[in-house]
Order: sequence, then structure tokens, then C-alpha cells
Amino acid sequence: MITRQRLFAVAVTAVSIFTGLLLSDSAIAAPGASGYHVVKTIPIGGNGRWDYCVVDSATRRLYVSHGTHVVVLDVDSDKIVGDIPNTLGVHGIALAKDMDRGFISAGKANTVVIFDLKSLKPIGTVKTGGINPDAIYYDAATKRVFAFNGRSGTATAIDGVNGKVVGMIPVGGKPEFAAGAGDGHVFVNIEDKSQLLDIDAHKLSVLHRWPLAGCEEPSGLAFDEHSRRLFSVCGNKRMMVVDADTGRVVATPAIGEDPDAAGFDPGTHLVFSSNGESGTLTVIHEDTPDKYTVVEDVPTKKYARTLAIDLQTHNLFLPIAQFGTVIPKGEDEPPMKPGTFGVLLVGK
Repeated sequence: MITRQRLFAVAVTAVSIFTGLLLSDSAIAAPGASGYHVVKTIPIGGNGRWDYCVVDSATRRLYVSHGTHVVVLDVDSDKIVGDIPNTLGVHGIALAKDMDRGFISAGKANTVVIFDLKSLKPIGTVKTGGINPDAIYYDAATKRVFAFNGRSGTATAIDGVNGKVVGMIPVGGKPEFAAGAGDGHVFVNIEDKSQLLDIDAHKLSVLHRWPLAGCEEPSGLAFDEHSRRLFSVCGNKRMMVVDADTGRVVATPAIGEDPDAAGFDPGTHLVFSSNGESGTLTVIHEDTPDKYTVVEDVPTKKYARTLAIDLQTHNLFLPIAQFGTVIPKGEDEPPMKPGTFGVLLVGK
């Protein structure tokens, strides 16, 4: 005989399973403490992995790296409005809006591709002289682009105006993400040494080399220009908040597992970490320059490890795909299912 309690338990279980399937398939969840939740998935399709993405809030464009090309989306209509080809092994995109140019690091080609921001047409290719250019950053004060070569431990400085290489900077390890205020200082994480560097963009030299004690494999990096605080995300589920003038670590809030990007929204004073293994987005509030409160971990999707912020709407975009369940020997992830690439829109 089935009791009323038993029926209730079965009903609860069924609802739980259905909810889990719904979240898995459509990636839509109810808002939490921060108000952020996955609003929708924007399909892109095609094959190939991804790395960084960036939003140009003024032109309403989202640039998404995708294997051998960069997909450009209109963030208001979700439509693909452009495609920048021949960026083999693409990692990052830097926007030089004062010159109407963009720069893309093509890791497998060891080049930087220059394109026109208005037409989205490629206008030049620069050989970096390094191996696997990954993170890329544009410094407005010097009009120089810095491509950080992950496998040769160097940074290539390129004149953004004429596209010529102007110098090579040894960084003493594997550089990861870079950030700055466009004022002649370029900050970059050194992943294999747990360090944070301050580079002089004028002199092409390392000004400071700060240790990130307690941070394993720092990757993503973001910057609050007003409070002069840097946010490095670490592989051991910590974020290092660093004084950009002294290198002092002022806070270490907890984040999720396997982060690869960080973001800061000056309009809300929120700091974000996209955590690929956890399948979460950690939301942290900057209470003061030295005090930080973890608001919540918003459920996203496994392997959604990079992000970009639209500073106009405060929405976030996280590239995603569906994956198999078996991880091949020697790989970190299972194979990606063809045609499943897309972008999560996380908003309020």
C-alpha cells in the first residue's frame, strides 16, 4: 500500500529530477542573493574550443574566440553580425577604440591579427617572435599592444599604429591574463611562478614582480581603476585582491574550482570569477578597497570558465558547449560535442 507520505516523497523526487533536467538542458535558474542567474543560452554552433571573450559596450558587440576565428554577436539582438577568420588557435581579443582597431592573439600561428573595428575586416598580421601568444592587452597611453607568449615566457610589444614589433620583454615564466588602466602600466599574472608583474609599457621593462603567496596557478585578472585593486583568480579556489601600487595582498575571498577569468563591474562594485570545474560564477561585493564579501556562487555550466561583462547592462557572457562524459587519456576534458557551442547570458 502506498502511503500519503510515500506519494509526497515520490512527487518531491520527480520535481527535483525535472528541475535538474531543466537546468541542465536550458541552463535557466532562479535568481539568488545577487539577483544574477542564467537568463538564456545564445546558440552559435560550429566546432572548435574557445578561450577569452570581450564586450564593447558602446557598439553593443561581443567578441568570442572560437578555435580558428572570432565570432561577433550583437548583445541586444543575440544575432551574429560578423566573423573574423584565420585566427588559428585564437585566445584573446584586445580593442583599441581610439584607433578603431582590434588585435587578436592567434596562438597556434604565433601571430597577432589586426582588424578594423567598424568593418570587422582583417587589415594585417604580425609575427610575435614568441610561441603561443595567449593573453593580449592594449595600452592607450603608449598605443602599444602586448601579446603574452605562454610557451616562451615573453611579452611581445607591438606598435598599434603601424603594426611593427617594438620589443620583447622576458617575464620569467608562463604569462596568463593581463589588465590595466591604459596609463602605461600593464599587469600580468605569471601562472607557473604564482607572481603578479607590473610592466612599464614605455620602457618595456618589469617594474615590479610581486609574489602571490597562497595562490596556485593565477590565471584570470581584473582591475578596479578607482580603488587601485587587482583581482587574480587562483587554482586553489581563492581570489587574491592586490594593491596595484604596493603589491600587498589585502583580501583572499573564496571562489569556485578551475577559474580562468575574472571581471570587475565599477557600476555595481561587484567582482566575478567564472569557475569551469564547479560550473559556477562567484559574485563578490567590494565593500571597501580592502574588504570583500562573497555574495553567492551562481550556477552556470561546467567548463564555462571565461567571461565578459557588458558595463552598460551589467550582464555577463560565458562561452559554453556540451561535452561527452569520458575524458580521453592525456586530456583534461572530455570531447566537445559538435555544433553545441554557444554563450550563456547571465543577468538580473
